[in-house]
Amino acid sequence: MELVYKTLLHAIMITGFVFVMMLVIEYINVQSKGLWQKFLTKNKWSQYLIAGLLGAIPGCLGAFTIVAMYSHRLVSFGALVTTMIATSGDESFVMFALIPEKAILLTLIIFVVGVLAGYITDKLYKPTKALEQISTHKLPLHNEPDCKCFEKDKIWFNLFHPSFHRITTSIIILILITGVSTGIIAGGLEIWMKISVLLAFLFSLFIVITVPNHFLKKHIWAHIVKKHLPRIFLWVFGTLLLMHFLMNYIDVQAWITSNMFVVLIIAILVGLIPESGPHLIFVTLFAQGSIPFSILLASSISQDGHGMLPMLAESRRTFLAVKIVNIIYAFIVGASTFLLGF
Repeated sequence: MELVYKTLLHAIMITGFVFVMMLVIEYINVQSKGLWQKFLTKNKWSQYLIAGLLGAIPGCLGAFTIVAMYSHRLVSFGALVTTMIATSGDESFVMFALIPEKAILLTLIIFVVGVLAGYITDKLYKPTKALEQISTHKLPLHNEPDCKCFEKDKIWFNLFHPSFHRITTSIIILILITGVSTGIIAGGLEIWMKISVLLAFLFSLFIVITVPNHFLKKHIWAHIVKKHLPRIFLWVFGTLLLMHFLMNYIDVQAWITSNMFVVLIIAILVGLIPESGPHLIFVTLFAQGSIPFSILLASSISQDGHGMLPMLAESRRTFLAVKIVNIIYAFIVGASTFLLGF
């Protein structure tokens, strides 16, 4: 039971950090709405760079944006590939919580790989049949003209007449702040890291208190709290518990050590799953020192969280084509870095 309790606290810490990062990114995304359109031109390299930057943003917003743009033929197939290579979905938040330095390096590498892969893909492959399936149906990306993040004349009203969603979300953040402050959660963190986490939690509390009800309900509650948090927590808790069980009761380390190339192939093929979560297994294994960086890199290239899920409604051909192309790049880069000893 002690193992389960410690794993539960660890999962709460990671999920709480993920929640804060998602909230801040959602806030910034709405505040800067439409800026990416001003920089998008017909120049392919501009598309690749913007697609890579959007993919590198933790979470699914950047990926969904490029899917919508591809659906309207605003960017090329290569740009779509760039984004899906550069993104790690919600797992990015977990990697920055568990292995921040390696997460930065990994993000830079898959960004570069994604940009180059996008250029090469457009040179070698023209998805003519896939484009025939693309419709003009618009995907929801929170582009409401009345959506605002900060209205200072309504702050006092929000404080003294809070809605259910505002009270509940604030309580969640206050519990996290209390847990970190008392050491119940993240007690093993260094002091500078604990201060950084607390500042992030306080900023997220400021966001929850000051944003209007529309933003709170649609962007924070409906999108983050209800849709993402339960799934992220269950995947994190389940993965941590599974890894603890395997490491304590089964000699997984010995099998992994003697079958490392098989693990590399499995990590790449798991990228076929259009869902955030399975990649966490390899993030956890790397954080524990059980697999090399090359396998985590290959897994990150092949998977895209649930960024490609909206494409299933638009074009199953494109969905499969992107998955296959990304697996090819994941194998080339992963196998090369693995053989080089990384």
